[in-house]
Amino acid sequence: MPRRISRELKTLSVWALSLTLSGCIGTGGIAPQGQTLAANTLLTDEAIRSAERDAHWPVAQWWQAYGDRQLDQWIDRAVQGSPSLAMAAARVRQARALAGLAESAESVQIKGDAALKRHNWGKDQFYGPGELAGTTTWDNNAALGLSYSLDLWGRESNASERAVDLAHMSVAEARQARLELQNSIVRAYIQLSLHYAQRDIVEATLKQQMQILDLAQKRLNGGLGTQFEVSQAETPLPETHRQIDTLDEEIALSRNQLAALAGVGPGEGAHLQRPSLSLHTTLKLPSALPAQLLGQRPDVVASRWQVAAQARGIDVAHAGFYPNVDLVGNLGYMATGGSLLGFLAGKKFNYGVGPAVSLPIFDGGRLRAELGEAAAGYDIAVAKYNQTLVNALKGISDQLIRRESLDKQQVFAAESVASAQKTYDIAMIAYQRGLTDYLNVLNAQTLLFHQQQVEQQVQAARLSAHAELVTELGGGLGAGNDVPAESRTVANKPPAVLAAFDH
Repeated sequence: MPRRISRELKTLSVWALSLTLSGCIGTGGIAPQGQTLAANTLLTDEAIRSAERDAHWPVAQWWQAYGDRQLDQWIDRAVQGSPSLAMAAARVRQARALAGLAESAESVQIKGDAALKRHNWGKDQFYGPGELAGTTTWDNNAALGLSYSLDLWGRESNASERAVDLAHMSVAEARQARLELQNSIVRAYIQLSLHYAQRDIVEATLKQQMQILDLAQKRLNGGLGTQFEVSQAETPLPETHRQIDTLDEEIALSRNQLAALAGVGPGEGAHLQRPSLSLHTTLKLPSALPAQLLGQRPDVVASRWQVAAQARGIDVAHAGFYPNVDLVGNLGYMATGGSLLGFLAGKKFNYGVGPAVSLPIFDGGRLRAELGEAAAGYDIAVAKYNQTLVNALKGISDQLIRRESLDKQQVFAAESVASAQKTYDIAMIAYQRGLTDYLNVLNAQTLLFHQQQVEQQVQAARLSAHAELVTELGGGLGAGNDVPAESRTVANKPPAVLAAFDH
């Protein structure tokens, strides 16, 4: 048999033996089980179907619908200076750096080493270096080492793709952090506006109480009233002053909260003026809502990228079961003895090049455990994605139901305030004319005070519901094309040629 054919047969034999030995560690019985939900298969309820559709999403600056310039400026300031967004941006940079680190493993690796050593040789008669005994020489070397992974089973390429997917996920998470910050500021700003409105109601009530006290005093002086009526009129005044002080406290605390959200000190928040919120627009729903959530809601996008990353993690774990082949080489000079730079002479030059093969044989179950962990991680990511998508539709439906209810409540609350105001006015006129006692006036005033507060709370809830619905839709921060393809979110099976060795 010719020597060349013999060498080739030996090479193939070694290769087949390597695959057979690696097959001793099988992947049988370890596979992911989760499947991502198809968005279009999720049924929507009447609240979503009946909402007006105009095939567009909220604008990026969705809070401008409230028509408050101070709110616009405060959100812009928060986006620039918020520590939470700074941390999110740092995590994006970190993820990108890790992706670059993973991608570097696919490139040629070249490493240089050099050493210049002055070596003194001993004189031991039994173990001494012979003719070098008792001498001092230069022991120098310089070398370039080269390695390149052939990546036959896609270990490095899949690790790179996984790192890139995680970088995409961190970008989507940064969008989610930005949206949550905007939503928190809007809700805190609405509460600040509500506290001011409640304070107006209490101040108006205090003014009414002072008028009633003045009227009771005049009736007493005119011989038409009693001291008991005057005492009754004086009784609620301290409590009303306490409520005003409580609302002043709430206003100050709301300013502090807004300052913290913007990443500034309380002194900056103290400069906030009274909000001038209004909402005259109704947020409409886009067409093809469930499917389009995949590219618009940051948390859905992030979960989808996580699924893609975990799918590549399974491929990396699979590759660990099979032989790893690298091309390695070295170029160098080395010499013991001679002058300081004599080792750089041409006759000291040496080189080496060839393949380096490593393969698993027995590892105590490490590789199977790694594959099992990767498969379970994929199933967890799929379950998280599915739950995020289901929660997204639930959140949208919840806010639509809430918005419809609050629109009706606002009408009823306004009617209640008008009725309570009419009752109070009648009671005051009757009291002034001596046709009723103070208790009826107090009851009418208490009812008016309560209905006015309810009306303001309903209005604040309507403003908040708008912000919550925008947030549930993704807040105008859609990822656009930054969404993994369906094929990337599916866990691949190991190559057939390799799966044949699995037990």
